[in-house]
Amino acid sequence: MRVEILSVAEKEVRQTLRDPRSLVVLVVAPLLQLIVLGFAVNLDVEHVETVVADADRTAASRAFVRGLLAGDTFAHVGDVTDPEDAIDRLAVGEASVAVVVPRGFARALDSGRTARVQVISDGSDAQRTTVAQNALGAYGALFAAQRVRALGPLPRGYPEVRPRVLYNPTLNSRVYFVPGVAATLILVVTLIVTAMGLAREKEAGTLEQILVTPLSPSALVAGKTLPYAVIGLFDLGLVVVFGALLFDVPIRGSLLLLFTAGALYLLTTLGLGLLLATVARTQQQAFMGAFFVILPMVLLSGFMSPIANMPEALQPWTLLDPVRHFVEVLRGVLLKGAGWRDLAPQLIALAGMGLSIFVLSARALSRKLA
Repeated sequence: MRVEILSVAEKEVRQTLRDPRSLVVLVVAPLLQLIVLGFAVNLDVEHVETVVADADRTAASRAFVRGLLAGDTFAHVGDVTDPEDAIDRLAVGEASVAVVVPRGFARALDSGRTARVQVISDGSDAQRTTVAQNALGAYGALFAAQRVRALGPLPRGYPEVRPRVLYNPTLNSRVYFVPGVAATLILVVTLIVTAMGLAREKEAGTLEQILVTPLSPSALVAGKTLPYAVIGLFDLGLVVVFGALLFDVPIRGSLLLLFTAGALYLLTTLGLGLLLATVARTQQQAFMGAFFVILPMVLLSGFMSPIANMPEALQPWTLLDPVRHFVEVLRGVLLKGAGWRDLAPQLIALAGMGLSIFVLSARALSRKLA
């Protein structure tokens, strides 16, 4: 049995090496996609186009505006005298935020009254607007605290908040998203290649030639999936290394744990590929079926949007998504240094789903080939 499996695996490796397109899909494509998606998927909101309408024109108002524009969050794109002109800038897309400092701003500060500043935002980009509003609110609190310190001792009981961010102190979104990109790439590559490889042999008629040999269907299935499993683990190592080199993704946990979870995850992706190969008659059907499976798995994984933001009725279904569990393992191992005990629920879920899907798919394909 072992000799049969190795013989089929050797044949699959030789066939892959003779086809440059397969090598590109298996090795080069994941690396290129990691680089492109790693740079493209960036949720850090910076350089928000900001127009200023300073009607007060005092030293205090200028200091307020100067401090607001000092960082990377806001980019000064112009000054206007009338708030209506600022709204016109937002309407034509020349700015995303308008800061209106009314007359009497400095007088209100000096008299101890509340000095109000109006912020008008373009809500068509909800994410940039939310981040900009939060940054403006935080800056307003900081500006007030700085004036209290400058004008005299802190009042009794004045709170001073010192935030501390763990695991990703710079809040770099790429550090958070690259592990999800890795899980998605491995899913796409191994599922599509497995499904289309068997579908190609069906179309070419070589599968029937193999079946007339003494080779058992189970050995055929094992031999055909073994090379793709090895390539999948190689791709996992590739994206982890290049993620660390290009995007500064840390590697804080055990690589043995990471690759163990990767092997369990590959049981699911390869099993789904076998299942599609059982149903599909042509490569085109296998390809379309693969994307029909991949899209909901990625959307429900929490890779692009938090699971907590999904409808409550949908959240329990995400527990059946292996991509979700592998993304959690990747982020836990790489970013948090999580151990075996910490990730035991995810490992158990991956093992249960992987073994079930692979065994059922292999049996279904074996019965069809028998």
